[in-house]
Amino acid sequence: MMSQLGKHSGFDLTIKTTGDVDVDSHHSVEDTSLAFGQALREALGDKVGIRRFGDSMVPLDEVLVQAAVDLSGRPYLVHRQPEIVELIGDFDTTLGKHIWESIVAEARIALHIRVLEGRNAHHVFEAQFKAVARALRDAVSKDGRVAGIPSTKGSL
Repeated sequence: MMSQLGKHSGFDLTIKTTGDVDVDSHHSVEDTSLAFGQALREALGDKVGIRRFGDSMVPLDEVLVQAAVDLSGRPYLVHRQPEIVELIGDFDTTLGKHIWESIVAEARIALHIRVLEGRNAHHVFEAQFKAVARALRDAVSKDGRVAGIPSTKGSL
């Protein structure tokens, strides 16, 4: 799913994870998410000239996901999805919210994700990653109308 995030955000993203997956995937998933969040924060730098806010609505067959992001420097997550099966293959879907919590904490962004329609677990997961990617793509893009930091406080 992280490849979906890279592809649809337009980020030059290469992730290689090694870990104790023979025990369970929790630590590998968490560490990968934390590393991505940290890399995003560092890549944003001083945030001069970016749009700051981004949102998207992504359909995937029967699923519809809305995502909105604020590159505010303040970590906050709102994550709404229906109950889904606990496993997609051998992936523990209960880690889904934790992925976003970890990214948000390290990237220091506010992120809202709402699954508006659909119940197919794979589609729900994939559409979330695509929606977040598209929202991030908007938020990190340069806006020629923005001079300096996109905040009335002068810092993010």
